Amino acid sequence: MARLVVVSNRVGIPDGSARAGGLEVAIRPALKRRGGVWFGWSGRVSDDAPEPARTLDKDNVSYVTVDLQKDDYEEFYNGFANRVLWPILHYRLDLAEFTRRDLGGYFRVNGFFAKNLERILRPDDVIWVHDYHLMPLAKALRERGHKNKIGFFIHVPFPPEEIITALPNHEQLIPALGYYNLVGFQTETDAANFARYLANERGLRRLDANSFAFDEGDVRIGVFPVGVETDTLQRLARRAVDSTFVREVMGSLSGRAMIIGVDRLDYSKGIPERMDAFERLLTNFPRWRGQVTYLQITPRSRTDIEEYANLGRQVGEKVGRINGAYGEASWTPVRYINKAHSRTALAGLYRAARAGLVTPLRDGMNLVAKEYVAAQNPDDPGVLILSRFAGAARECSAALLVNPYDSEGVAIAIDRALAMPLDERVQRHAANYRVLKQNDLSQWAERFLGVLERPRGAASGALPEGL
Repeated sequence: MARLVVVSNRVGIPDGSARAGGLEVAIRPALKRRGGVWFGWSGRVSDDAPEPARTLDKDNVSYVTVDLQKDDYEEFYNGFANRVLWPILHYRLDLAEFTRRDLGGYFRVNGFFAKNLERILRPDDVIWVHDYHLMPLAKALRERGHKNKIGFFIHVPFPPEEIITALPNHEQLIPALGYYNLVGFQTETDAANFARYLANERGLRRLDANSFAFDEGDVRIGVFPVGVETDTLQRLARRAVDSTFVREVMGSLSGRAMIIGVDRLDYSKGIPERMDAFERLLTNFPRWRGQVTYLQITPRSRTDIEEYANLGRQVGEKVGRINGAYGEASWTPVRYINKAHSRTALAGLYRAARAGLVTPLRDGMNLVAKEYVAAQNPDDPGVLILSRFAGAARECSAALLVNPYDSEGVAIAIDRALAMPLDERVQRHAANYRVLKQNDLSQWAERFLGVLERPRGAASGALPEGL
């Protein structure tokens, strides 16, 4: 079996922590089984020339990391990746801050990754590259003569050509994805958007339902929605709901119902709009005043970027306004927490919550929605309220799907969730859980790699006919 080489911006180095991310959980079993390498940025920024790559060998996997110089970090990561690609890929053209210097830094760091990666590559390695930070990596490797199978998976949305073509120099960046053998997306909509870009903007010839001719080879397009560890989360939540921490939280609510939201502080998550919807609930449905508490857990991120600092202030002001207008000495309507919590603690809180409020303005998938469903007591489940603009809405179609821009509509959905009879809650949860079980995270890596290593033709996970 060919060795697997995973490349991502950050490397999931095992450190004994119980807070492994979804990517880490998904690909580590495949790496251990095949033997392989996980390569990427160490997270360190240096004023001097980068030190040689560091390697940690553990459980049949080599974790190889490189440092970035300060200019590289500012231009590649803080600059082009976070100030240009992230907003545009999330349909926020108004927030993109493009400079040619940052674009140059983005390509330079991808070349730096390729230069360091090729030192450890073998001719038969299968390479799997992850996310928008590394779109041009395959091109950089091909230019160095590497003919390995190379796959790419983008975890965030891929917008339609009307938006992606607003990206300056898109004709230089987006076609670089054609140097991959397989490009994977979270949803059929994302895959179809990319296919239309290749056909309409680049004029590439379609070979079949899921392939385009590109240079001397071809590029395949696939749909591989990321899942969660369904049964594992169910067991974890069952134990965690009785933990001291969760009991204390629920006890502090004095029998009130709890709504929960868990998001990184990011403008794509729709947290200000969600606060407006909760305020509208208290205004339009006064019977819930004093009867329900909304717990929003939002660890801060990218605090050195002005847009995120402004967002933090905006959300804080909305929370203060709601609590000031509706709160009582014995009841605080919104609990807003900027502290990260363990996976176990969150699983217990999900299970205890009457409703899960997951309303991003745009999201590639949103695993919080799936984790909430997986954590529920099937005999007395809570209700998922989910943005139709999250990739998870394609699978969790039995949730209450909402338009996050419509605060009144979201308020109506919250009211419906809180009042929903048990038989309907059970039916909706069972339908969502059944779909998530079929697409469990344990199968995701092998599905992608199976298509990547398979000869071109009809394949599971491929772009459906006609898209």
